[in-house]
Amino acid sequence: MTGPARVDLRSLMARAEAAAPVGLVDAIADGLQEMLGASEVSFLIADFSGRTLSRLGYAKSRGTGGEETKHRVELAGTSQGEALLHQRAIVVEEGDASRMLVPVTSRGEAVGVLELKLPYHPGPVTVDDVEVAANQLAYMVIANRRYTDLYEWGQRTVPLSLAGEIQRRLLPATYTCEASQFTLAAWLEPAGQVGGDTFDFSLERDTLHLSITDAMGHSVRSALLATVVLGSLRNTRRAAGSLSDQAQAAQQALVAHTEPGEFVTGQLARVDLVHGTAQVINAGHPLPYLVRDGHAEQIVLAPGLPFGAFQTAHWVVQELPLLPGGRLVFVSDGMLERRAAELDLPTILEHSRALHPREAIQDLMHRVLEARGGELEDDAAAMCLDWIGGPARDRIAHAGAAATD
Repeated sequence: MTGPARVDLRSLMARAEAAAPVGLVDAIADGLQEMLGASEVSFLIADFSGRTLSRLGYAKSRGTGGEETKHRVELAGTSQGEALLHQRAIVVEEGDASRMLVPVTSRGEAVGVLELKLPYHPGPVTVDDVEVAANQLAYMVIANRRYTDLYEWGQRTVPLSLAGEIQRRLLPATYTCEASQFTLAAWLEPAGQVGGDTFDFSLERDTLHLSITDAMGHSVRSALLATVVLGSLRNTRRAAGSLSDQAQAAQQALVAHTEPGEFVTGQLARVDLVHGTAQVINAGHPLPYLVRDGHAEQIVLAPGLPFGAFQTAHWVVQELPLLPGGRLVFVSDGMLERRAAELDLPTILEHSRALHPREAIQDLMHRVLEARGGELEDDAAAMCLDWIGGPARDRIAHAGAAATD
């Protein structure tokens, strides 16, 4: 091949757009093989365990159609894991040939890795082209997974119970979000008997909404409690309700639709992106942590009743410290169970401060799993918010001044 190998991105995207949702990856792979002379192109999707990738494929059989395949690849200690961890392309030379491993990400969400085998060593132009193609692939996978279970199937390492399926559907479509003022990541490690943990977030022009909840009990009943409370929170939030409105709506929904004595703990937070401030309601949930200047400590919040614990209840809206360079970490009580009691969460959070929130949360979960011998008695959920701060107030103030000129 003479000259730098190039990717015709317009043609590649046109192929992908013309393909069926289940044929998206095949269309991208075929296009890259032709354009770059690659001997092999494959897509490895990040699975729900956070520890492996699944190489998706389609094996055709004579007379019987074909079969979807997936092959697991570990993240730890592999080139694929390095590419995803550091969010950059890795080129591994193999004699005169090479393997290129490119992260497939969107706003911090680690969708997977694009792997190419090339009969030459790619130059910077080729690497840049493939990185752009991988970024576009991330957006297209996110869009196309609405139409098929293929990508969800590729992400599952073990079958889900009915409770697990319900719980999975409650979580946001992505667990990570990067924006100019913050980076947010969350994770849920479900117990064998699902414990009803959930997390949620939503971004508006000037507001970031967060929640973490834990329904009492286990299995399908806890998943149903979680459905009621999270559905109520979203419904009220989407109607522009305040934090107090959301808490009262969740309370009323649980009282109306659950049995006496059933309840859900949680924390609801709202970040004002214009003024760089945050507020929180604490409904009987474990305290969050603040990590700043190399030190981690629990944030002292006034206690509040769990949602649904009594017929009537009220909550105090409290200030949440939001400091540039600071990290807020919300956890569920599954992180604090007796078999993990020896874990020093502040020290773990201090040691992982330099990691991206996505990696920090997964590091925390892996440590909790290890402390419990790989078996959880209760769900473990956590959410990590890095507050960068920034010029949002200046931009809005400038726009307001310009409008009055």
